[in-house]
Amino acid sequence: MAETTAAASAPADGSKTCPSCGATLTWRAKRCRLCYTWLGGEPVPPRVVKQALIATDFIAADAQNRRNTTLLIVIVLALGVGVGWLVGLMVEAAATGLAPAFGSPSGVFGAGLFLSVGLISVLVTLLSGRRAILGLTGAATVTAEQEPVLHNVAEEMAIAAGLPLPQLAVIESPALNAFATGMRSDRAAIAVTRGLLQGLSRDELQGVVAHEMAHIRNLDIRYATAVAILVGLIALFADFGVRLMRVMPARSSSSSRKDNGGAALFIVIGVVCLMLAPFFAMMVQFAVSRQREFLADATSVRLTRNPTGLISALEKLHASTIELEASNRAVQHMFIVNPLRDFSEWSSNLIATHPPIERRIERLRNLGGSGEVPAEPPADAPPVPGATATASTRWNTQA
Repeated sequence: MAETTAAASAPADGSKTCPSCGATLTWRAKRCRLCYTWLGGEPVPPRVVKQALIATDFIAADAQNRRNTTLLIVIVLALGVGVGWLVGLMVEAAATGLAPAFGSPSGVFGAGLFLSVGLISVLVTLLSGRRAILGLTGAATVTAEQEPVLHNVAEEMAIAAGLPLPQLAVIESPALNAFATGMRSDRAAIAVTRGLLQGLSRDELQGVVAHEMAHIRNLDIRYATAVAILVGLIALFADFGVRLMRVMPARSSSSSRKDNGGAALFIVIGVVCLMLAPFFAMMVQFAVSRQREFLADATSVRLTRNPTGLISALEKLHASTIELEASNRAVQHMFIVNPLRDFSEWSSNLIATHPPIERRIERLRNLGGSGEVPAEPPADAPPVPGATATASTRWNTQA
């Protein structure tokens, strides 16, 4: 029976190299953190089989990123409902001088108020058009006669994605970047910089346009807008609760001092939680943005069937040092690479709107963009529910 036995001699620095992708790992690592090649001597666990499939098959990666995004949005909603509920309980505690019950109508009212205001705000904002974003970046629409290559590539990707051709625009800047905007696929727009048109080959331009077309296809602008509104409302409700506790005098009750002390302690804990809530909500918002970038990369591979184009384009964008002057913090999350700041690997887990380009390139190479044809998985490997194994799954096997 075939088993994965990717063993290596321990170097002096206590690390080892993955035989599939060349990643540097700790000596005790049993699987590669990039391509999920199994490095242990025992049979491959089913969990590792599933992780390897997600890392190397674009269909599985697409599904995994969608699940991650859904989970993150549920977390934002739960956090917002919790903030509304907490503000309601704190108002009751300050008004009555008693520690409120967790199922108090005041808390239910606060949670319901957040959901109602959030739903109305999202619906109103989704009715806005694309012109405001194009105006903020200085993008000007172009015709097929003005930019025939851009229009030809966009038409190919629109057909592949099953979408109407979006409005195309060009930002007159030597920087290399692009973004997509629009709440609906029939009212969307893709903007690229002049530097991108002049600095990329046709295959590289196709990869970038496919990435932006993926944002339209996956409704990422709607996701980003909805999450941003919810995060803003969380900050608004939290600030309202903290300010209300400053101006609202605590009322003494006829109960014992123990009850009054419980109400004061609850208010203090509630204020601390409200002060921290916007920070955690913002972290989740950035995590949603990073997941949608990974999803757009995987969808781009599905549209072009050529990961090398996007890989090469990302390498050029990463190497470019020209800044996009037309960008600002209001639209930085919309670009294919953040035009304002180059985040490190550590900060990408906290405050970055985009994943590190190196990680995005490595994931694309795992999806078949390295030009290598990996071996088939072991014959006795357990099947992955809901996914179809492909030849792109990386394994190291021997009899």
